[in-house]
Amino acid sequence: MNQLQKKVSKGWIIKALFVVFLVNQAKAQTAMVNIQSRHLTSLNGKWKVLVDPGGIGDWRKFWIEPNPEKKTDFFEYSFNGAPELNVPGDFNSQLRELTFFEGSVWYKKQFNVSKNKDSRLFLHFGAVNYIADVYLNGEKLGSHEGGFTPFQFEITDKIKEGDNTIIVKVNNRRLENGIPGYGYDWLNYGGITRDVSIIETQNTYIDDYFIQLKKGSLNTVLGWIQLKGVQSEQKIKVKIPELNIIYKAKTNKSGYAKLEFSSRFKLWSPDSPKLYKVTIESETDTIVDEIGFRSIETKRTEVLLNKKPLFIKAVNIHEENPLKKARAYSLEDDKLLLNSAKELGCNMVRLAHYPHNENMIKQAEKMGLMVWSELPIYQHIQFSDSLVPEKMETMLDEMIRRDKNRCGVVVWSLSNETYSDTPNRNEALIDLTKKCKAIDSTRLVVHVINTQGYNNNSFNVVDTLYNYSDLIALNEYIGWYIPWQGKPSEVKWKVDFPNKAVFISEFGGEALFGSKGVVDEAAYWTEEYQAQIYKNQIEMFKTIPNLSGVCPWILYDYRSLGRMHQVYQKGYNRKGLISDNGEKKKAWYIMNDYFNQK
Repeated sequence: MNQLQKKVSKGWIIKALFVVFLVNQAKAQTAMVNIQSRHLTSLNGKWKVLVDPGGIGDWRKFWIEPNPEKKTDFFEYSFNGAPELNVPGDFNSQLRELTFFEGSVWYKKQFNVSKNKDSRLFLHFGAVNYIADVYLNGEKLGSHEGGFTPFQFEITDKIKEGDNTIIVKVNNRRLENGIPGYGYDWLNYGGITRDVSIIETQNTYIDDYFIQLKKGSLNTVLGWIQLKGVQSEQKIKVKIPELNIIYKAKTNKSGYAKLEFSSRFKLWSPDSPKLYKVTIESETDTIVDEIGFRSIETKRTEVLLNKKPLFIKAVNIHEENPLKKARAYSLEDDKLLLNSAKELGCNMVRLAHYPHNENMIKQAEKMGLMVWSELPIYQHIQFSDSLVPEKMETMLDEMIRRDKNRCGVVVWSLSNETYSDTPNRNEALIDLTKKCKAIDSTRLVVHVINTQGYNNNSFNVVDTLYNYSDLIALNEYIGWYIPWQGKPSEVKWKVDFPNKAVFISEFGGEALFGSKGVVDEAAYWTEEYQAQIYKNQIEMFKTIPNLSGVCPWILYDYRSLGRMHQVYQKGYNRKGLISDNGEKKKAWYIMNDYFNQK
């Protein structure tokens, strides 16, 4: 073997060892559900931070803050005197110098806890964007990848009586094989963006449960309960006092019990968002939830809610409070967005393009808004990378696990604007679809496509993924990215799936609030031009076969690095029906009138 071969061989060995090292890193545990019903200690509030643009924190071991012992000792890092950030919250909106930062920020929180020998303790994160490395008292608990779903670590045997220290390395730098990948059209808010809590449970606790109507049924619940702990075989009860239901069962040796019972439920709908108080009891634990019951399905060309045809009146929403110019996380933030959707006349919100916070889902359900929840599998995902399918499946599991008891969630969207010529795209997403339906068969599963051809004022709608999608969901921006090729009222449609309902998941154009001009010039971002797009689109909707709903892009103007017109955009996608200052554009009134008529 020559020297070059030896170097190449050595390089591959080092690379292989590095891959093994990464694989063997401790991963976060799947989070227990409905943490709001558990014994919580909040760790929200001020956390000290060290900004690490050079990425030196790992080799300097920022998770260990040593004290000088000799006169000659010194250390070139310290959390003492460091700035503080609010948790939950993104770091980009809290420190001006981090507005567009993508990299590592180290968070530190000290807290006091009293240990109980008969209980277990878990450290729970609502979400951290994008990769989190978590340390407790100088010991690494593990890591989590994915910016929009919860995770936890058990710390029962690692916590100390009295003072403890948590340090979290947060890195929001984009990855080629990340989900999403390098390119996407929203601000990459980094940080500990959702609640952090210590959860205390009994030694055996209710870890998870599923209580929803059986697919296609209006009166039969088909579900299950899962315990975790040493006493796995236990008697359990499900109580719904308003319906006089007390359902009894017993878990097996694995802590699992199947549920099946019937009743005359008052069904949840946008017009009557009925929720029942449901109590789940084991011999060692009790969980209380508010659960609604409804049926959602498609029958040939129609979407049926509770067996009745439904026209979906939706709007796209990003998880951003436009008035604060920050990631939305609080109930106050969520109400601002959802109330605006209700005022527009919506019965559904498409929460683009990632799972939004749990407050958003629950509040939408209470307000009678159906929810479309989506994975951040967006455009140029590296499906051929060997790690990507595993990441997609993990994010799918975490999204469904958190929100599967929210009847308001009617759609699991598994991808947006992916391309059929991307290597391994079809195989990876078809496999993901099958896994999704195996986990939860009670909701619609959808892929959103934007590659339909538009020639001679005709659409040609075809994609392999539509064979596996419950809706023909498509994004089209005729009048903005593509000019009209004829009259909107004369558009022709060739849909390769004539027995499926069609849903327009995105359409629209950009306008700066207050910019005035003629209706046929796009260059000045005028409200008149945007309004004309909406008038033309509404006229075109009449030509779409099997149309089951529409969803304009987007409710509010939102921050995006790729929008660099310094007069009209200034770092904002201006397709909002409402400006980032809360001003309604002319197009808002057109869409409001359309929804009211529907």
